[in-house]
Amino acid sequence: MKRNGSRSCMTRKTRFGSRERDWLKGDTQRGCVCLYGGTVDPQPPASGTQASSTPQTDLQLVLCSTSTTVEELCAQKKGHALYVQLHGDLVRRLDPSERPLQMVYDYLASMGYADPVRVQQEAANSDLSCLIRFYSERPVNADQQERTLLKGVFSVRKGKTQLHKWAERQVILCGTCLIVASVKDSLTGKMHILPLVGGKVEEVKRRQHCLMFSSAGSQAQTYFVNFDTLADYQRWHRQASKVVSQTVSLVDLSCYSLEAVPEYLFYSQDITHLNLRHNFMSLQGPGGLLNLPRFSQLKSLNLSHNRLGVFPECVCEILTLTELNLSCNSLHAIPLQIGNLQSLQTLSLDGNHLSSLPDEMGGLFQLNSLGLSFNSFSHVPAVLERLSVVDKLAMAGNRVESLDLCTLVRMSHLKNIDLRLNGLRWVKSENLEVVSQVTQLDLRDNCLESLDLGSVCNLETLHCQRNQLGTLTLSGFTLRMLHASSNRESNRASSSYRNLLEYLPDWVCDCRKIEMLDITRNLLSELPSRLLNSLSLRKLLTGYNRLQRVPELLDHVPLEALDLQHNMLAELPESLFLKALNLKYLNVSANALESIPPSSQSEESLSTLQELYLTENNLSENCGALLIGHQNLRILHIAYNQLLSFPASKLSKLELLEELNLSGNNLKTIPSTVSSCKRLHTLIAHSNHISVFPEILNLPEIKLVDLSCNELTEIQLPDSLPATLQELDLTGNSSLMLEHKTLNLFSHITTLKLDQKSTTTAGDSLSASSPWKHGYSEMSGQRNKLCVSVLAVDHFRDSVEACYGIFDGDRNEEVPRLLQCTMGDVLCEELQHSSVDSVYMCNTFLTSHRKLGMAGQKLGASGLLCYIHHETSDPGASFSLTVANVGTCQAVLCRNGQPVPLSKVYSLENCTEEMERVKVSKAIITEDNKVSGVTCCSRLLGCSYLSPWVLPKPWVHTEPLCSQDEFLILGNRALFERVSYQEAVCTVQAVRDPRAAAKKLCSLAQSYGCKDNIGAVVVSLHIGEDSCTCEPPVTTTEPRGPAPAPVPAPVIPGPSDPATNLSSSSGIVTEFSSETSASEIGSEAGSTASDEHPSSGTVTRPERRCSLHPATTLCGLFQQQPSSTTFSSNQSDNGLDSDDEAPLEGVISNGSKLEVEVDIHCCAFQLRSGPHESSKDLDFEKRGFDHPGGKMRRQNSVVVSATNGCLLAVCGREIADLKKSPSTSSLFGKKLSNGSVVAPEDSHNLIEVALEAPKKKSGYFTAPAQQDPEDQLIVPPSLEQEVREQLRGQSPLVSGPSAPTTPSSLKDPVWDHPHPPAFPPSLVPGPGPTPILQQEVYDTAL
Repeated sequence: MKRNGSRSCMTRKTRFGSRERDWLKGDTQRGCVCLYGGTVDPQPPASGTQASSTPQTDLQLVLCSTSTTVEELCAQKKGHALYVQLHGDLVRRLDPSERPLQMVYDYLASMGYADPVRVQQEAANSDLSCLIRFYSERPVNADQQERTLLKGVFSVRKGKTQLHKWAERQVILCGTCLIVASVKDSLTGKMHILPLVGGKVEEVKRRQHCLMFSSAGSQAQTYFVNFDTLADYQRWHRQASKVVSQTVSLVDLSCYSLEAVPEYLFYSQDITHLNLRHNFMSLQGPGGLLNLPRFSQLKSLNLSHNRLGVFPECVCEILTLTELNLSCNSLHAIPLQIGNLQSLQTLSLDGNHLSSLPDEMGGLFQLNSLGLSFNSFSHVPAVLERLSVVDKLAMAGNRVESLDLCTLVRMSHLKNIDLRLNGLRWVKSENLEVVSQVTQLDLRDNCLESLDLGSVCNLETLHCQRNQLGTLTLSGFTLRMLHASSNRESNRASSSYRNLLEYLPDWVCDCRKIEMLDITRNLLSELPSRLLNSLSLRKLLTGYNRLQRVPELLDHVPLEALDLQHNMLAELPESLFLKALNLKYLNVSANALESIPPSSQSEESLSTLQELYLTENNLSENCGALLIGHQNLRILHIAYNQLLSFPASKLSKLELLEELNLSGNNLKTIPSTVSSCKRLHTLIAHSNHISVFPEILNLPEIKLVDLSCNELTEIQLPDSLPATLQELDLTGNSSLMLEHKTLNLFSHITTLKLDQKSTTTAGDSLSASSPWKHGYSEMSGQRNKLCVSVLAVDHFRDSVEACYGIFDGDRNEEVPRLLQCTMGDVLCEELQHSSVDSVYMCNTFLTSHRKLGMAGQKLGASGLLCYIHHETSDPGASFSLTVANVGTCQAVLCRNGQPVPLSKVYSLENCTEEMERVKVSKAIITEDNKVSGVTCCSRLLGCSYLSPWVLPKPWVHTEPLCSQDEFLILGNRALFERVSYQEAVCTVQAVRDPRAAAKKLCSLAQSYGCKDNIGAVVVSLHIGEDSCTCEPPVTTTEPRGPAPAPVPAPVIPGPSDPATNLSSSSGIVTEFSSETSASEIGSEAGSTASDEHPSSGTVTRPERRCSLHPATTLCGLFQQQPSSTTFSSNQSDNGLDSDDEAPLEGVISNGSKLEVEVDIHCCAFQLRSGPHESSKDLDFEKRGFDHPGGKMRRQNSVVVSATNGCLLAVCGREIADLKKSPSTSSLFGKKLSNGSVVAPEDSHNLIEVALEAPKKKSGYFTAPAQQDPEDQLIVPPSLEQEVREQLRGQSPLVSGPSAPTTPSSLKDPVWDHPHPPAFPPSLVPGPGPTPILQQEVYDTAL
C-alpha cells in the first residue's frame, strides 16, 4: 500500500487513514518508510533554518514491513535505487537486498528502544529524518557539486593576443585542471588541458564577467572565459582561486558520498595527492578504484572509511605511492602484492580486523610509519623486525596481553611504543638484555599489577595511568616525564586516594633529567629533599596525599609549577619563594596553613609568581602583607579562610591582578583600592558579610562580578557601566533594593542574576511546604561562554514532585540550552505512557535526543536528570528518587553523612565495558582517550554522527528516599574531577544553605585547578515519617483520646535566606524556621470528593493525607492545586505575636465567634450525620475559646466566623455561581501553561480564602472584603460537563449550622490526632443512632 502527497499540503499524521492505521496495528513488524525526492537538499543551511532553500517537491509515504527489500520497493514505485542518509551526513546507495524498515528498527534498537510498539511509533515520527532518512533519488547538493565539478558552454578565447577569436566551447573545471573542448557542445576530439596549480586566475576588466586562466611555468598558456551570469562568474572564480593557491597538486573529495571519482578527473595527470576519505568507493565503473592506477604521479592516497571490506589490490599497482591510508574499512587480510609498493613510507591500517601481516611487507625498506591500532593482533608482528626504518610501534587497542622486552631488543629501530588499551597483563624480560633504543612508552589503560622497566635504560617518557600497579621499577637516569596516576582505583565515594605509593622510590630522586612528576592521589607522607632540590624538575604535582611538611630548599631550583593541594600542611618552607625564583604556579588549597612564607627578605622581590591558590585554609588577614611582594600575580584565590578584612594598602600593590576570589570569608567590605587593579576582570566574593558594593564598576576590563549571598542593601553606580561587564550576580542579598534607574543601567549586561521578589504565585505557596529546596551555581571559568545549563523544578507537574537536571555541552552551549528547555516537558509526556522508571526515563533521553534535530547531529552534551516522586504502585509510600544520566554528569546523595553515588560515569577512562564496546565497534580512540578525537564520553545526547560508538541510552537507577537522606548534589565532570564525593558532602553539610553550598562547590573546583565550565545543583531534602501528618482510617464509633504532641521537623537553617517567599521559577524557596512543626513541612491540596455511601452502619473516615503521602484521587475529576500559604512559626497571619493574638476585627455572626481547627494539609472538611453528643462534651467545646491553650500558637489554627452553613465547603454545583459572582470571580484566576492558577491580585494569607467567600443562604461566611487567593478548585474545561452531571445526582448540601468546633486544648496536637474532631449535637443534623455520611466536600483553596 502506498499513498503519495506533497509535503506542502499534507502532514505526516493526516496521511494515515483508518485502513492504514488498522493495518499498522495488526503487526509491530509493519511500518512506513518516508521517501524524499532527489531535489531535497540533504543538509539545510548553516544558519540553522529548518526549511531548505530548495523546494521539497516530492515526498512519499510507503507502507511496508520489515521483510520488504529495496528491490521490492523500487519495483513498487518504478524507481531504480534507494539511498539512505544518516545524521544529515553521507548519502549511500542501498543494496537491492537491504530492508529499509528493518534498518530503521535496528537503528532505534541500537539507540536503546526496547518496546516493539514504541519502535513502530518512533519509526513513523517526522523528527527521525534528522537521524535516518531515505531518498528515492540521489539528492543534489549544489555546493558539493560545485566543489567536485564545474562545467558549461561559454565564450572562450585562447592566448593573450588578438589572433584567436572568441568561440563557444564546453569548459570544465575538475581537479587541478581547466579542460576546454575543441568542438562546441561536444567532448569528442582533442581536449585542451590547462594545469592551474601554481598558476593565476584574474578578472578581465575590459569585459563583463570574464576571467583569465593561466598555467604556471615558462611555457604558460592562457585562456579567457566569458561567463553569462554573475553567479557563474563568482562560482568559477571562487573554485579556481582555491586550485591556483595550492602548492601541491591536491584534490580533496572527502565526505562527498562518492561511489566513483568524476571521469574528468583523470585528465588531471599532475595530481599527486588524492583524498577520498569518507565515501563509498566501488571497484567497478569508469571512475572506480580499478582506474586509479591511471594517475601516473600519485604519491598520497587516502581511502579510509569507505566500507571496502577487502583490500583493493589495484592500489598495489600505483608504484609511485609513498603514503597509503586504508583505515576503518573492515579489512581482514593484506594481499601479498603489498610488497610491490617499494616507495611506500607511510601505511595506515588502523581500525580494521587484521590479526597478521604478510612477510612480503618486510621488503618495504622505506616504510617509516605503520599504523596498526585497533585491530585484532594478539602479539607484535614479527615482520616488524625487518622494517628497520619504522621508529614507532602504534598498536593501541589490540589484544596483546603480554610483552616480552626481548622482542623489543630485536627491533632496535623502535623508539616509541604505544600499547594502550590492550588488556596488557605482563611486561617481562626473560634475560638481562638492555633495551636501549626505547625512549617513549605508553602503557595506559591496561591490567598491569607490577611493572619492571629497569632494563629500559634510556626511557624519557612513561605513561602508565589507570592500571593496577602496586610496584614500579625504572631506570631514571634519563627520565623526563612520568605519569602514573589512578592505579588500583578504590571507591571514590569513600576515598579519594587512588594509588598505593607510601613513599617515593630512590630512582625518582636519581633522575637527572626529570622535568615533570605527577604523583597525585597516593599515600605519601613526605617528600625527599633531593627531589625538591632537583636541578631539572620544573613541574611537581603532589596533590591528594598525606604530606605534613615540605622540605626546605637548599639552593636555587628551576621549579615552575608546584601543586600541594589536599594535604596536611600546616606551614610552607620559609625559603620557598626565596629559592624558587622561577615559580609561576602554586596551589596549596585544602591544607591547614595559617600563614605563608615571605616573598623576599628585603623590600625588593624577585618573585615571578603569577597564580596563587590558597583556598580552604586557616589564613587570617595578616597574610595580606605577605602578598605584596608578588607583584606579577595575575590570579589570587584566597577563598574560605578566616579573613575579616583585606589590607587596603596591600591590595593596591597588586596592579597586575586579573582574577580575585575572596569568597567564604568574613569580609564586611572590599577595599576601595581595588580600583588600582586596572587589569582585574573577575571578582568573586560571595558568601561574606559585605554590605557596601565595591568600587569596581570603573575598572576598564571588568567582566564578571559575583557578590551573591552577602548583606548588600544598595548599590552606588557610576553614570555608565563598562561595556566589558558580562555577568553580575547579586542573588542571596535579601535586603537589596534596586531602583528602576539601576535596573536600566544593568540592562546591557549579558547575565544579570537577581532574586525574584515575592509575587505569590501557586508555586510560591508550595515552596514553603515542599519537602525539598534547591540552589545552583554555574561558572564559566576561563572559557568565553557558559556551556552548562541547569533544570530545576521544585513542583513538577503541579504536585509534590520535583525534577532537577544538569547538562554539560563541553564546548557548545546550544545543546545544553535546548535540553534545559525541553527535557522536563518530555518527561511529563513519557510519564503518561509508562510508570516503569527504567522505561520512562530511558524514553525521555531517547526522545530528547531525537528532538535535538539538526543541532544534535554534530553537537552533543552530557546530561543528568533526577525525578523525585512517589512510587506509582503505592501512592501512600514514601518518596523515591529516579536518576538517569549519560556522559560525565553525576549525582550524589548524602545519607547519614556519607555519599551515595547514584549515577554512572560514561567516559572511556572510567567505564571498562564501554571502552570494550567502543573498541569492538572499531572506533579510533586517540591518545587523549577521545572517540575519533571528539569526546571522551561513550554516551551522549546528540553527536549522532558518532553512532554507534556514542549512544544516547542512559543509565537509570531508582533509590528510595528516607529520613536519613539530607541532600542531593548534581554536578558536571569539571566539578567531580576536582572535588571528591566525600569532600562535596562535607562541604554542603558545613554550609547548609543550598545556594551558598552550590557556590562553594564551584569555587572549590576552580581553586583546585579547574579551568572549564562548572555547574552544581544542591537539593536539601526534608524527607521522613516525622514530617508526615497522615491519619489512618477510623470510624466515628471509636473512642477519642488525647493526641500526641507534634514532633518538630528536621530543619536546615540557611545563613542568607530572605524573609520573603521567592518564586519557584527562580529556583529559590523559603527556608523554614526551626520552630515550625512537622506538619507544616509540606501540603498538597486538591483531594476529591466521593459521593458513595457506605453499605454498613459504621462510617469509616477517609485517611487524611499529607504532602508526603497524598491521597489517591477518588473520582479523578478535579485538578489538584496547592495552597498559597506562607507559614511562620513566630507570627500569625495578622502580624502579631502568637502569644498576643488578637481576634479578627469585624467578623461577627449571631453574636458568637467559634474557633475552628482547619487542616490546611489535607483540606478535608466533612459534613456528617451522627448521634448527638453529650451536653458535657458540648459545654467543653463551647468553653474552648477561653481555655488557656485556646490561643493560636501556630498558623495552622485559624479563627473564623460561622453562620448557618459549613466552613467554605465548595461543592461542584456552586462553581458556576462562584465564577459569576463579582466578589469571587478572581477565585478562578488565569490558568498558566504549567497548570498553576494565578489570580489578578496577590495574597499571602490562607484565612482570606475562607473570608472572601460570598454570603449565601446555603451557609457561607460573612466576612469583610479581602484580597483574592491564588489557588482554587480547578475543573478542567473538558470535564466540566461531566462534573455537573455527576454532582446533580448527589445529595443536596446540608444546610444549617454545621461548622465543627474543637476543644482548644487539642488545637496543637490535632495535626497528629488519629481521630476526627468532635461535632456538637446541635450542629450535626440527622436522626437515628447510626451515622450516615451524606457528602464529603474538599476545598482545594484551603
